[in-house]
Amino acid sequence: MKAYIIYPVTILLLFTLILGACRSTKRLKENEALITKLNINGVDKEFEEQAESYVSLDIRPNSPFNLWVYNTFNKKGKKSLGEAPHLLDSSLVEVSRAQIQKFLNTKGFLNAKVESAIALQEKKASITFTAVQGPSFKFKDISFDIKNQDIKDLYLANRNKFTRITPGQRLDEDSIAYERDQVYTLMKKNGYYDFIRQYVRAEIDTNLNNSQANVTIEILNPDTTTHQQYTLNNTYIRIQPSTGIIKQGAQRNTSVIDSQYYFFDYSKFFKTSKVAPYIFLNKGEQYSIENVELTNQRLFELNVFKSVSVDFRKRPNSTELVGLIDIIPLKKKSNRIDGDYTFNSSITGANLGLTYQNRNIFGGAEILEIKLRGGLQFDKNLTGSISDRLLSRDYQIGASLTFPRLVTPFNLPFIGYSGIPRTRLGTNFQIYELKDRYLRRALGTNFTHDWVETKYKLHSLTPINIQYALGMIDPVVEQDLINRGYAFFLNTLRSQLVSSSIYNYTLNLARLSTLSNFTFFNGIVEVGGNTAALAAQAIGKSNTRGQKTLLGVPYYQFARLETDFRFYKYLGQEKQFVVRLNPGIGYSYGNVKSLPFDKQFFAGGSSGIRAWQARTLGPGNYNRSSLESDSTRLNLRNIDQLGDLKFEGNLEYRFKILDNFFGSKVKGATFVDFGNIWQLRDNGFEGAQIKFNKLWQQMAIGTGVGLRFDVSFFVFRLDAGFKVKDPQFRGADQWITKYYFDREAKKQLKATYADTNNPDRYSTTQIQFGIGMPF
Repeated sequence: MKAYIIYPVTILLLFTLILGACRSTKRLKENEALITKLNINGVDKEFEEQAESYVSLDIRPNSPFNLWVYNTFNKKGKKSLGEAPHLLDSSLVEVSRAQIQKFLNTKGFLNAKVESAIALQEKKASITFTAVQGPSFKFKDISFDIKNQDIKDLYLANRNKFTRITPGQRLDEDSIAYERDQVYTLMKKNGYYDFIRQYVRAEIDTNLNNSQANVTIEILNPDTTTHQQYTLNNTYIRIQPSTGIIKQGAQRNTSVIDSQYYFFDYSKFFKTSKVAPYIFLNKGEQYSIENVELTNQRLFELNVFKSVSVDFRKRPNSTELVGLIDIIPLKKKSNRIDGDYTFNSSITGANLGLTYQNRNIFGGAEILEIKLRGGLQFDKNLTGSISDRLLSRDYQIGASLTFPRLVTPFNLPFIGYSGIPRTRLGTNFQIYELKDRYLRRALGTNFTHDWVETKYKLHSLTPINIQYALGMIDPVVEQDLINRGYAFFLNTLRSQLVSSSIYNYTLNLARLSTLSNFTFFNGIVEVGGNTAALAAQAIGKSNTRGQKTLLGVPYYQFARLETDFRFYKYLGQEKQFVVRLNPGIGYSYGNVKSLPFDKQFFAGGSSGIRAWQARTLGPGNYNRSSLESDSTRLNLRNIDQLGDLKFEGNLEYRFKILDNFFGSKVKGATFVDFGNIWQLRDNGFEGAQIKFNKLWQQMAIGTGVGLRFDVSFFVFRLDAGFKVKDPQFRGADQWITKYYFDREAKKQLKATYADTNNPDRYSTTQIQFGIGMPF
């Protein structure tokens, strides 16, 4: 999309939003007024957002965009799009005033008073709520009235771990509600199956001086008896067919595990001995709601069940509970088709994938997955038919088998309390062809263990990761690279063996879908080639280039580290600010003095610096015009803009736009991206090697806006990135912003670039499509 189109469109959109609001006021009747402003004064800053939430939605100012959508698309009586005008309603103003005052009372301002005022001008209304909070009441003396001595002892022994009711603390009804919830959970963790929240009360005496209140915590007994602690007896597990319907006379498989788990499997799919380890209702143990929730969560995490229900029945004349678990499995087999389309000013491409999945292939919740994928890329600047414009083909077939446990040659203690451990065995075969220039056939396999230390700490270890690739280079292309001094690229393209081990640690992955303040971290360490080097000492040979070979191809030795730091700040009302830093470094040594192609870093793309298409930025100040010929640029496309060192950063502000747009929630984003990639060694490309005294000159900067369409089960993302500073140019020419306001200068830039960098084309903007959030 051209910038000289984007800017007028943006101005036009702002104009239409203002026009939409004006159109709404013109349609109003004589006694109607549109709410355009809302103020809340006199409320402490920490309570402002909560106080505003008590104002009726119907008397808050409309979002201009929502109002414009409503006026534009609801002309024929349909009222489902956008947001109807919020009109003044004095009764709702009074209700909101009373609710704000009541809210302040719950926060300890028992004498708070709130007044409302309405100002009208030209069918527009402004509402102001003014609060006089008065003094904040504090807790003074805390006492307890608990009839059951066992419960009293249990509560007092644990109270200091969670209580928010202490002398001198502000009297807050949320603190009292929190105390009630914590007592309920404490009892449920310690065998009190029948305990309910209503047994916990707080009596508050505010008839004291100096704005103080005494509080008495009461825990009542049931009407006819005292509280009982329960222990567990046997557990009965019913596995239904995937339809959830058990036909009359249906046959079932029955089994008993560990003399306590009685399985009735109507699906006849499962080896119950593989499911039983994730049931934590052990016979003879005290009832605990923690173990009930743990059982529910772990059975769901097996990814083979769509419904899990855990319930209990009391045994007559005893304090024992019988467990009842009802399970409906997912369909055993499924297929999925997915695809994507990419484009910029010159390259277009499409990918199509088919995934077959078999859940529970061996009866122990194992998942077999087979993927087929094919992709084509075309260069629009080439001449001739569609086949003449074909740039590359990429075909892949892969299979993986995942076990919900750690598969090792030795026994390990059970580690499934925090999450399901998994073992993945995968293999993949790829054929990649850069038309008339390069053909690569690669076979890879890996063996990976994943386990959960806590809910928020994830580990992954891949002790075996091997890729064997055969590369065929067109002799003319190969000789051209040698003649022009770019022979080092041939290491990336030729046949090769890459073997490595990988460790990955992730912190707070489970929090990414929440709106809260947290830090996310992901770190990957990979070391490769040392085992191959040892094997080559015994059975290896050397090729004509002096490289040692194994299985007829040279092997790589390298170390690689990449980290991803993110800082999430919640700003209220579904607004969020994210800071991301993504550095990485790789170093090759020993047999081949370059990193394997798949282990090098690239910049740009939908999750990186979004003003550039993937693999079109850097390294450093490198400009492809330095290559001597058009044919060399074409031959090296997508392989010369790679690096050993990477640093990317992103600043993104996210906000809600629409609650309902054709069934999806629409959110917006504005962002600034910066960074680049570099080479550690001098490879002959001018400006590609990192120079610490020129880091600013080698830094790329982009900015942009985006839309996220959240349809509950996935997020479809559209980002428009605009180049701000492009390091491939020199001096003041790096600042691309000047071209957004000078159409002729931008036209000349593109014409010059097409001449010096042919067949590449220059674009100041980049549209990025994606599934899921960028980070």
